[in-house]
Amino acid sequence: MAARIREHATYEDLMQVPDTMVAEIIEGELYASPRPGIPHTDFASSLGILIGGPYRFGVGGPGGWWILDEPEIHLGRNVIVPDLAGWRRERLPKLPPDAYFTLAPDWVCEVLSPSTGRIDRGKKMPVYAHHDVRHAWLVDPSMKTLEVKRLENGQWLEVATYGGDDKVRAEPFELVEIDLASIWGPTPA
Repeated sequence: MAARIREHATYEDLMQVPDTMVAEIIEGELYASPRPGIPHTDFASSLGILIGGPYRFGVGGPGGWWILDEPEIHLGRNVIVPDLAGWRRERLPKLPPDAYFTLAPDWVCEVLSPSTGRIDRGKKMPVYAHHDVRHAWLVDPSMKTLEVKRLENGQWLEVATYGGDDKVRAEPFELVEIDLASIWGPTPA
């Protein structure tokens, strides 16, 4: 379960959290949650591969993006680690040599879990909006849903919700079809 550890946290506080946890500072509060489980990681990795081929590498798609798993992003006083994030290369021509990004991504994807869903929705989404992240996906593997959001006038607009075995063209990656059934993982026996 994700837990708030400290108010008025510093990066030094974050560095004290064990490597077995994902640590983030959101609006000055330090949160730590267990590393994602294998189903969560499998889902995020599969989605990253499906988007990365056409959008990062230009295989069957337009290219022009950096798509990364769990990047550390510093947005003002916030240190956030989305499951996936993407930057258009026109805004970020090359990856920085640092351990973290200071440029807000163009797209983030949070894979919701019982331990992180409240933080992802209630804490991180307002930070993403404040720092002008243009697109966000909230994915719930247990419910097999994908919520696609676009930032308009500082507010998140619900563009679409997909689920099950839908084949989707979801912004900002609408040029390539994604078969959701291929990424949910095997159905339990």
